[in-house]
Amino acid sequence: MSTDIRWVSETTPIAGSTLYTASAGSGPPLLVLHHDIGTLDRLPFYDELAQHFTVLLPSHPGYDRSERPGWIRSVRDVAIVYQWLIGERRLSDVSIVGLGFGGWIAAEMATMSPRAFRRLVLVGAMGIKPERGEICDQALISYIDYVRRGFADQRAFDQAFGADPPTPMLEQWDLNREMTFRIAWKPYMYNLSLPHLLGGVATPSLVVWGREDRVVPLECGERYAKALPAARLEVLEGAGHFAEIEKPQELSRLITRFVKGA
Repeated sequence: MSTDIRWVSETTPIAGSTLYTASAGSGPPLLVLHHDIGTLDRLPFYDELAQHFTVLLPSHPGYDRSERPGWIRSVRDVAIVYQWLIGERRLSDVSIVGLGFGGWIAAEMATMSPRAFRRLVLVGAMGIKPERGEICDQALISYIDYVRRGFADQRAFDQAFGADPPTPMLEQWDLNREMTFRIAWKPYMYNLSLPHLLGGVATPSLVVWGREDRVVPLECGERYAKALPAARLEVLEGAGHFAEIEKPQELSRLITRFVKGA
């Protein structure tokens, strides 16, 4: 991990509640949207990106350090909050990286503003219903088993969270899961309208999937790449759903080259 990267935390009042955001780096703005389990404060993946971009890492409304607005009832509501955040920060030429659940939010944002973003990156994104397989239903397994399911190599889970994650982390996973059920339960983890709306997105897009993703089938990545007019699919070998933890350097290099237009 790069130790010279300085992260700054702040809160922004939006729609009657407070949104927490961490930021670091310099250069073009890169909005990174985290998974449904939340995120650790520091990851080598984030630090790698911050060497090339001004990285903004918000906590979704109702997740981790952000307040839980009582009115939010859909993923599209969250997408609108982030559109508001971009306007509040007066950001332009923004690129978005969405991880898992955050990828679904990013995709919704792109459909709202088909030409507003510089680049769109979706990594193991929820949001599209698979035709053959299924998105892992976390209501059927414990939150620990759900997170473990996202790793191709269990040693990567142990290194990131500990073989026995501390109680505060488990409690936060449970709270985050509760929020996920509130906004993404019926239907579970997809929007039937999204594949149709993606056809209007002009933003150049990169779809990245872990070959061994057991949370969201690779089929969903193929469907995203087909639905987005200017997209390509990259598959990371030896990675599961949490590719940013298992393959941080490979993923950050892919994203950096793509966003910079190389």
